[in-house]
Amino acid sequence: MKDLLADVAQRATTYIATVPDRGVVPRPEDLTQLHALGGSFPEAPSAPSEVIRLLDEIGSPATVTSTGGRYFGFVTGGVLPAALAANWLAGAWDQNTAVTVMSPVAAALEEIVLGWLREIFGLPVCCGAGFVTGATMANFTCLAAARGALLRRAGWNAEERGLFGAPELEVIVGGEAHVSLLKALSMLGLGRSRVTIVPADDQGRMRADSLPILDDRTIVCIQAGNVNTGAFDPAAKICPRAREAGAWVHVDGAFGLWAAAVPQRAHLLSGFFEADSWATDCHKWLNVPYDSGMAFVREAEHLQNAMTISAGYLPVGDTREPAQHTPEASRRARGVEIWAALKSLGRSGLAGMVERHCRLATRFAEGLSRAGYAVLNDVVLNQVLVSFGDAALNKRIIAEIQKDGTCWCGGTDWKGSTAMRISVSCWATTEEDIDRSLAAIIRIAKNTASILIPLAT
Repeated sequence: MKDLLADVAQRATTYIATVPDRGVVPRPEDLTQLHALGGSFPEAPSAPSEVIRLLDEIGSPATVTSTGGRYFGFVTGGVLPAALAANWLAGAWDQNTAVTVMSPVAAALEEIVLGWLREIFGLPVCCGAGFVTGATMANFTCLAAARGALLRRAGWNAEERGLFGAPELEVIVGGEAHVSLLKALSMLGLGRSRVTIVPADDQGRMRADSLPILDDRTIVCIQAGNVNTGAFDPAAKICPRAREAGAWVHVDGAFGLWAAAVPQRAHLLSGFFEADSWATDCHKWLNVPYDSGMAFVREAEHLQNAMTISAGYLPVGDTREPAQHTPEASRRARGVEIWAALKSLGRSGLAGMVERHCRLATRFAEGLSRAGYAVLNDVVLNQVLVSFGDAALNKRIIAEIQKDGTCWCGGTDWKGSTAMRISVSCWATTEEDIDRSLAAIIRIAKNTASILIPLAT
């Protein structure tokens, strides 16, 4: 075991050291080698050292360098050094974080992290939280608490009786609601297509003046950080109206919630902390390893009612039991990595990282604009939306950028047109990375346009 782990550490260290010089995407020849990891199920055992050798020599070249400084797709954070090291140690511990007696250290770290995150986000001390896989399950967990709370208020216990014959709930979403929210609604039996959709403005913000009549059987889902533009719904106008009507407000803040850590950006979250529940990711802007999300509910009782689990062999005490706050019972100790990231950054380090990414996004946008390309959004956070021309040209340029490998940016549909989306969220990204990526993008865009536009004419 000692020699095996030393070998793994050396291989991982080598991989990390080569990240700055690697292309962001694997080469075609590296992908063709992946078949060597398959074949028929082996009849005989393999030496652990040989297993790791194959995984590294064939698997490592076929990875996407999303932990490097020039990956700008899908709001994917990298992994902070302390969080990666904590991940390795937590793997060695192999703790099951279902109940405190199974892992006192994991349960204690969750309590500590919960306190720190309440403070960072400005959440009330009565707030409960669950450590989940990501924003989809965080939205699911929060909305399960919302569903249960509103139906219980109407005299119906959904956790015991299910939804057959239950009073009807109305769910309101913005025109630019994220697909993870809609997936969560579908899994909860609330339906992704029966929602009431409120129109969004040119930045993707829900239009508060278009809200329908709200009541105490309504769930309003608002967004902190649009996945294309980074824009925030007008929570300061929506939350008071919902509270007056007795409606539940849920916030999908997968990455935007972290703006609360930055004094210069905190105004973007005005009114958001008057909501009833909040979903966010830690593997995005906190830069911990995948997978790691958080579900917060203002009244911890509503979260526990939705997630409760009981059996004769499970201990019941006065302390917070992790399994009573998440859909899963058995799960890995995600709180270890979150604790390590927050402890290593501190308040100033976290604020500095988030603010730096926002400044780098602005640098990206300004460079593209100077080159003559249309930046489609107000760059208020870490998202940049750019168009190089018509849909065909945009798609071709995006494909060529991805093929080139200097950086990676994704395409998106925005207001009926195709655009390229840039997300700056990795701790390792520098000004040099932005400038190098800008140079590659502009070069590719000009070369592609010089070929395609004459053909079109």
